[in-house]
Parts: sequence; structure tokens; C-alpha cells
Amino acid sequence: MNAFDDLLAANAEYAAAFEHSGLTGKAARGLAVVTCMDSRIDPLGLLGLRPGDAKILRNAGARVTDDVLRTLVLAVFLLGVERVLVMPHTDCGMTKVTDADVHELTARQGVDTRSIDFHTIPDQEKALRHDLTKIRSSPFLPPGMPVGGAIYDVRTGRLQPVDLGAPLNGTLA
Repeated sequence: MNAFDDLLAANAEYAAAFEHSGLTGKAARGLAVVTCMDSRIDPLGLLGLRPGDAKILRNAGARVTDDVLRTLVLAVFLLGVERVLVMPHTDCGMTKVTDADVHELTARQGVDTRSIDFHTIPDQEKALRHDLTKIRSSPFLPPGMPVGGAIYDVRTGRLQPVDLGAPLNGTLA
């Protein structure tokens, strides 16, 4: 038995009913979402989007790293992105460890990760505001491009705007 047989079987079922062959690589709604790799997050569903509507960038902690900036440049100039939402979430594992913790954990397994910045998050709102500023101040992205942030609550399914302008009743409408 192959470790991926279940996935190949599920893909065969998916492909049998596949309906998205007409989609292009463009973001139909002009949106890019930077979010966490946490499997509790369904970025399309929670934002009322469908396949093809947005570019979804996922990494640990929804941090805006250099690679995320690189990907956003490509998304903006090649794939129709006109606005960016950065969306970390509550109960994120990256808020529960430090880089030193991760280095120690990997060292116990004989792996030296000291050259990696894991972008752990001691203060989630502060990290989000920092990342929004990083995008807004990038010389590689259009000035004035709408960039916003909201924290997704994994317990309620709601978004709490952090930097979207004037929030509507404290939630993202």
C-alpha cells in the first residue's frame, strides 16, 4: 500500500465530476488572500468565494515573508490581483512557540535549523500590522493598492478586522 493511495483514489472521484476546466489563472475577484496553512481554515468558503475568484497564499502563521512578497508581485502583475487580505487566525501554533523553541525541537532530532527565521508570533495583532506595512511599503507593488488585515476566529468562523478601515459592526462584511 502506497502512503498516497487514498489521495489518488479521492482525486479520481474528484476528476470524474470536475467542473472547473474553463477557469483561467487570473483572480476573477481581483483578490489575494495570505493566510495560515492551518487545516481548519477554508479561505474560499469563509469569504464567500469560489474556485478561480482569488489567489490563496498559505504559510505557517500567515506571515508576509520575502517569498510571499515575491508571489504577490507575480499575482498583481500577471494574475489580476488588485487587493490583498492578510488573514491570520486565532489559536495559531505560531503564537505558542518562539524561534528558539523550534530550533531546540529540531535539534533534538539532529536537525540544525538555526539559519531559518520561522517568523513566530509573540503578538498576533502587532505581527499582522507589521506585515500589512511590509506589503504597503513594498517598492515592487502598486502604491495605494488596497491591503487589509483581519484575524479569523477558528471557533466562531468570524473575521475580526484589524486594519481594513472602518469595520462594519466589528466584523468583516
